[in-house]
Order: sequence, then structure tokens, then C-alpha cells
Amino acid sequence: MSVNDPLGDMLTRIRNAQMRRKGKVNTPGSRLRAHVLDVLTQEGYIRGYSTTEYGNGRTEFEIELKYYDGEPVIRELERVSKPGRRVYAAVAEMPQVANGLGITIVSTSKGVMADHAARDAHVGGEVLCKVF
Repeated sequence: MSVNDPLGDMLTRIRNAQMRRKGKVNTPGSRLRAHVLDVLTQEGYIRGYSTTEYGNGRTEFEIELKYYDGEPVIRELERVSKPGRRVYAAVAEMPQVANGLGITIVSTSKGVMADHAARDAHVGGEVLCKVF
């Protein structure tokens, strides 16, 4: 089965696992997914992830989800830029989530980063997803 939106698939897997209160979730690996997971780890939304290498260059990520008082740390996880409609934002128009309590993950020319890091680096780019 082919997936048209690999990043959207990973975000949906995380949302579904958190609804079922799972501790870990597996997803196929890719460089974009790894960069998004790095940002989620740095910002404290997930505990971390590990990579499992299979033959033929196939990898899989095992994501450790984070909970606080039995509730998921990630309250809302939404894909913004989709394959059918890409969404780009300049530095001045970078969206804020919940008045700065959440983050927007942005793919810039300097790499994948959170919105506050993109503002500090003074770069815009494709808005991948919102996390709160």
C-alpha cells in the first residue's frame, strides 16, 4: 500500500496511539519524518525515538510518546501543508499556535525547525504542522 502523504501518516499514527494511551508507536522511516521527530523531541512533546534498520535501505522509527498526569502532552496535532495544497509563510506571517503556547513546525532553507527558531534565523518556509 502506497502512502501519498508520509508525514500526515506519521502524525495520524501518533494521534491514534495517544487516543489508545499507547507508550510507543512505530512508523516507517524517512529523512523528513526524522527531522520532524527531532523538533518534537527538542520541544518536549515526545520522549524520543529510535531507528531500526532493515535490509534494502528500509528503516522504521519507534516513537516514545509522552504523558503528564495520564494525559498526552500533545493535545492537538494538525497537518497544515498537504500534498494537494502547500502552505508557505514568510517570517512576518509565521502562524502562532495558542498565542505561543504551541509550535508550528516549518521546513526552511536552513532545515526543519520550530516557528520561534525560524523567526530567530529570519527565514520562512513551508508550514508542515501545528502542535499544541
